[in-house]
Amino acid sequence: MIIFKGIQKTTLIDFPGKVACTLFMSGCNFRCPFCYNKHLVFDEDTGVKITEAEVFDFLKERNGFLDGVCITGGEPTLNKDLPAFLEKIKAAGLLIELDTNGSVPKMLKILLEKNLLDFISMDIKSSKKGYKKASGVKVDLKKIEESIVLIRNSGVDYEFRTTLVPALHSKQDILEIGQWLKGSKSFFLQQFNSDIDLLDSKLQGTSPFSAEKMRDFAKTLKPFFDKVGVRSI
Repeated sequence: MIIFKGIQKTTLIDFPGKVACTLFMSGCNFRCPFCYNKHLVFDEDTGVKITEAEVFDFLKERNGFLDGVCITGGEPTLNKDLPAFLEKIKAAGLLIELDTNGSVPKMLKILLEKNLLDFISMDIKSSKKGYKKASGVKVDLKKIEESIVLIRNSGVDYEFRTTLVPALHSKQDILEIGQWLKGSKSFFLQQFNSDIDLLDSKLQGTSPFSAEKMRDFAKTLKPFFDKVGVRSI
């Protein structure tokens, strides 16, 4: 059984084209220095605790208003109980969007085989050579690449996205990401926000890339994807 750490009652952004709520899970195997959900990174038995029963009570109250549910973290695919929970969400007649860092392709494959996902958002932390710096840990890139292939071949709608941080990403990194993911459907560049409490305090208050620079990066990526966009987080 999953214990959740928060509910965002309504989002019109996280699940493209749908009215959804967002459920937050704790525990992550990455330590991205720019993470703004640092209270969810460590799977601590403290703070807000929302049971599955409370989640379904909430969903019952919102019946007829919500199209779907967004599952985020932390990293949701670390939780062995995720498939059973998502089966209950599906049984309630709701669509499911999953946020993932792609580090657990085994779980992603299970969810896809069970037809439990309707939209997948995968964070690409950086170019291959920049992954360790951007994720804060040593990453098995073979697993990241396995998840990319699973998503692209799944038939499920999806997007890849990268949060750009001047201290961590260069234009060369962005170009290499485009070359790596060439032919994928949708890619979004996300604007780094240093005005919130970040995992690495050294990044606190540092300047993000300018809007003009973000647009320039998006132009660099357009040849590689069907759709490229820029968004704030």
